[in-house]
Amino acid sequence: MGKPTGFLEFQRLSETAEPVASRLKHYREFTEHLSDADSKTQGARCMDCGIPFCTSGCPVNNIIPDWNDLVYRGDWHTALTVLHSTNNFPDFTGRICPAPCEAACTLNINSSAVGIKSIEHFIVDKGWENGWIVPQPAAVKTGKRVAVVGSGPAGLAAAQQLARAGHDVVVFEKNDRVGGLLRYGIPDFKFDKSNIDRRVAQMQAEGVEFRTNAHIGGEGANGIAAATLTAEFDAVVLAGGAEKPRDLSVPGRELGGVHFAMEFLGQQNKLVAGDSVPGQILATGKKVVVIGGGDTGSDCVGTSNRQGAKSVVQLELMPQPPEQENKSMTWPYWPLKLRTSTSHEEGCQREFAVATQEVLGENGRVRALRLARVELVGGVPTPIAGSDFEIEADLVLLAMGFVAPVKAGLLEQLGVALDARGAVRAKTDGAGAYATSVPKVFAAGDMRRGQSLVVWAIREGRQCAREVDAFLTGSSKLPR
Repeated sequence: MGKPTGFLEFQRLSETAEPVASRLKHYREFTEHLSDADSKTQGARCMDCGIPFCTSGCPVNNIIPDWNDLVYRGDWHTALTVLHSTNNFPDFTGRICPAPCEAACTLNINSSAVGIKSIEHFIVDKGWENGWIVPQPAAVKTGKRVAVVGSGPAGLAAAQQLARAGHDVVVFEKNDRVGGLLRYGIPDFKFDKSNIDRRVAQMQAEGVEFRTNAHIGGEGANGIAAATLTAEFDAVVLAGGAEKPRDLSVPGRELGGVHFAMEFLGQQNKLVAGDSVPGQILATGKKVVVIGGGDTGSDCVGTSNRQGAKSVVQLELMPQPPEQENKSMTWPYWPLKLRTSTSHEEGCQREFAVATQEVLGENGRVRALRLARVELVGGVPTPIAGSDFEIEADLVLLAMGFVAPVKAGLLEQLGVALDARGAVRAKTDGAGAYATSVPKVFAAGDMRRGQSLVVWAIREGRQCAREVDAFLTGSSKLPR
């Protein structure tokens, strides 16, 4: 694959990013895909390693060595075909996937992994630039109707696969625009929403119908009873995500100025889209503290800096991980190591091994946090006696992840069985894969597996679509 000696001759190349000082002035994507020449060089580094651990490390099992080789040879159109054979939306994953494939790259054992994500980004952008990505409507219709609840990556992947199998698909989205957390969770500077819009246009041309402001199980004018779907459709796919956030159970949590991250991020995305956001949560001129050290916390950091925060501190409960993993112990699995995002590079104080003990207030609003240093005792973060200290805060953003799907409404009305974590119970293999406890109702993505990655959502949406297709027609030619 690639050039036989390429991994010895060429170094890993990173995508070019706009300088910090200029990118902080806007909310546009600031990372450029590789040039034609650099993509070929990066593809040349792919080794003829015999066992492509990158493919098994990728949740959608992308056929990575094949499209690396095709890029090296300049056959970008075929590379795009191979890429789309396993992934409906490489324009999503090429931008926001953390790239577990690169952790599994054989070259990563003693060198720098092939820049797989950057090559994927290049291929799909090249496809859009050249008009190679076009609708693929089904040649024959089945007459079966499928409802997909939720228009995040799992719902979109399931809907597109089912439409291409010939079914009439309707996607229901409770928000005013399609995309789920892709739309109202991930900042525009990481993921421009035009990436969603052009895929929606492609899917509409393939026969998918999108109904926004349609809250299945909700109340009010936009509410639709869950029983309506089971009565009117031959199958229902639940792909509504895991939207219940992990809360902070400490004294003072109720004070003004303490918000969940998705409230903050979603409002800014709406503003960028041209909406009016009365009473918007703003970091402008404030001392911001972000609780949670993951990607959502990083997104809060980047957004706060763009809004003109006075200072930004990000807190993480666990100890600071090593800057470099022990590859002999972790490869080809996802390693625990210190990760510095582009948002961190833009300005942020990071504190590790700290736990919030209390939110301190004045006149009903937060003024500071009382924290304690922690140590791991039996694997559990435990406050160290006498280590308490305070940090000032005008705005506290809770970015501690999500615990489960929201049960009120849709799930309660359907009566689907839940697992021990509160997610919809459905297995992923064998007879009845992705089927819930309710006849003809299936589940995929975060609503089934809990909080996870975009690439896992796409995988589950695709696999679920195959099971629904087989349920409706007796067999399926859709790839799993």
